[in-house]
Amino acid sequence: MKTYKIAVLPGDGIGPEVMKEALKVLEVISGKHSITLEQQVGYIGGAAYDRFKTPLPEETLNMCHQADAVLLGSVGGPQWDHLPPAQTPESGGLLSLRKALRLYANLRPVVFFESLKDNSPLAAHVLKNPPDL
Repeated sequence: MKTYKIAVLPGDGIGPEVMKEALKVLEVISGKHSITLEQQVGYIGGAAYDRFKTPLPEETLNMCHQADAVLLGSVGGPQWDHLPPAQTPESGGLLSLRKALRLYANLRPVVFFESLKDNSPLAAHVLKNPPDL
């Protein structure tokens, strides 16, 4: 049975709630595909700042570097808006993690509905010839 290390970073706000459900999905997948997922939970964002006074603790960063995958919840919230940019959950946590792991984008699937094209912020030429993803 193959084993994978997963760094689990629940984050802030709705992040822990969504993470709880995502881990249930991973449990089902691991059972169906005969793999073992070794999970290690870490802190990032506002939760990390509140506990360690930094949005990306060194321990979390090291854990992510050693993992086969990182499962990340949402970060941020109004209670941390007063912090300097380098300490905010988004800049100091999420963006710093992306930089450290050499990730450049947060890709998300998109569905285009023809009936909503007039309400889209995308340029008309993009809507006529959407890129293949």
